[in-house]
Amino acid sequence: MRLNVLLFAALGVLAPVGSGAEANVDGWPIPQPGHVFSFPLDYGSHPNFRIEWWYVTGHLYSVDGRRFGFQATFFRAAGPRSPAADADFGTDQVFLAHMALTDPSDGRFLESERLNREGWNASAAVGHLDLRNGEWTLRQSPEPGSPIELAGGVRAEASFMLSLVPEKPLVVFGDNGVSRKGAQPEAASYYLTFPRLEAKGHLVIGGRSFTVSGEAWMDHEISSSQLGRDQVGWDWTCIQMKDSRRELMLYRLRRADGTADPASRLQWVEPDGHVVTEPFTWGVTSRWVNPGDGVEYPSRVRLGTVDPQTGNHVSFEIVPILAGQVLGNGIAGGSYWEGACRVLGADGVEVGSAYLELTGYAKPLKL
Repeated sequence: MRLNVLLFAALGVLAPVGSGAEANVDGWPIPQPGHVFSFPLDYGSHPNFRIEWWYVTGHLYSVDGRRFGFQATFFRAAGPRSPAADADFGTDQVFLAHMALTDPSDGRFLESERLNREGWNASAAVGHLDLRNGEWTLRQSPEPGSPIELAGGVRAEASFMLSLVPEKPLVVFGDNGVSRKGAQPEAASYYLTFPRLEAKGHLVIGGRSFTVSGEAWMDHEISSSQLGRDQVGWDWTCIQMKDSRRELMLYRLRRADGTADPASRLQWVEPDGHVVTEPFTWGVTSRWVNPGDGVEYPSRVRLGTVDPQTGNHVSFEIVPILAGQVLGNGIAGGSYWEGACRVLGADGVEVGSAYLELTGYAKPLKL
């Protein structure tokens, strides 16, 4: 789930919601059940679909134990075709990229974003993973077993270069290959994820350089119309458990009356990569008010679900490592909260790490 979908709605490059089973009214395809993926082809861009993004988050540690959180998002959308467009400089594709870095030791949250159109310092390759927006890149050689290389930063304040190696197989979230986001046929995506990657590299912040290592999560979603009509926001999280080598992904789609849309999902990733869907409860145990604009966000969240290995109920508390991880009113046109979190068990002991995204709190999302 990415708030940057809204940017492309504002630019007029999202298709109207259609009613067809295989395509919307503008002819953009809708994800279909039973699709067979092929790699490295499906790591790359799918320009026949209207919107697509690659999203990497993670928790990094320096050799002396200093902790950081990072986010890197590369976003592609098909724009309205211009008669003047050509292979060298066109408007058929629009690219947004977003970087963020959390440094709880110094209480810093840094973020930056940029927007470019096709042929203007940005691209997304077809056939393998090769994304570029300015000097920010996310790439992987087509050779089997090659690491994913990420280069990002935040203006002149921070930079990072990371090598990401999958520790578990890629998984496909959803039912029969389709991740539903609403009742309408168009509200769906192909949702591909590396739930656990070993991360190693270098990070520079505040003029200091750190050798870092840790773990990351990578999403790749492909769609043509992501949300349902009556939704005003969503809560999304990915959790990596410390000891069990299991992960958990949840998206809670919020409706105008405050209830969760039935399309909301919680899915576990077992050690062998098998995905299990379970029911869940979501409760806010404390809130935080952003001093910049007065918007109130959930601060600590209690998540309850069923452990598919035991069948027993379990609960976790998601706690930010820094309260003020708010992405401001920049290119995307609205503020939202997204940041690195600790995950505590019922006894208060840290059992995992998470990234949490909270949208639609500053104002309802309207596509």
